[in-house]
Amino acid sequence: MTKTILITGATDGIGLAAAEVFAKEGHHLLIHGRNPQKTSDVERGLREQGGSVRSYIADLSRLTEVDTLADQIAANHPRLDALINNAGVLNASQPRTESGLDVRFVVNTLAPYALTQRLVPLLGSSGRVINLSSAAQSPVNVAALRGQTPLADDMEAYSQSKLALTMWSRFLGRYHPEHGPFVVAVNPGSLLATKMVDEAFGHSRAGVEVGANILHRAATSDAFADASGKYFDNDVERFSDPHSDALDDQKVNEVMRAIDE
Repeated sequence: MTKTILITGATDGIGLAAAEVFAKEGHHLLIHGRNPQKTSDVERGLREQGGSVRSYIADLSRLTEVDTLADQIAANHPRLDALINNAGVLNASQPRTESGLDVRFVVNTLAPYALTQRLVPLLGSSGRVINLSSAAQSPVNVAALRGQTPLADDMEAYSQSKLALTMWSRFLGRYHPEHGPFVVAVNPGSLLATKMVDEAFGHSRAGVEVGANILHRAATSDAFADASGKYFDNDVERFSDPHSDALDDQKVNEVMRAIDE
């Protein structure tokens, strides 16, 4: 059955590779990018592969643009079968946004949360939200999440933002299943051959197709049908426990309060 699937950060890396998989199957794709020309080029290429594609532009480091993106999608599409929150950032030449927040927390944690909350009516109870987590997860400094204290290390900021994403995925998926769609956090695989990995580490261990394939499974496979609130670790190819803080209700609630604020 043809599905309508929104992928953020779909112009490069895992997001692009996943979009190509869905396009070849004939699904209706909504792709998000930040650069208009690059996004247009990707849209054209996906159409040539047989996909039905519509593109949207937004800078996810600006939450006002996340709201606009949600408004545009809701105005143009009555239903979403899957939202894949793939866009992310690790290294940043300007780590603080204009509002004083760490850009990793904004793009990797807050933007996907805001977008998901806005699109719940389109997803309904049968839609799927797949959040790109990471094997890199560190205890969340809530003051840093709120923008009250800076984080000097790029990897530390990234790993905290990915744990915060995993926390809200578990919270929405397990504690409030009646309010919205299926939500799962997925580590697509460590050190896949993306531009982000190349810039941060200078080497990779596997191709982006590894991540694309698990995103495809999460969005379409019956094996994920009862996975809401769970964490899938593609490094070990099974559902697993995330960082222990994501299993601690007190810590999860503290992070959720900061995210909602």
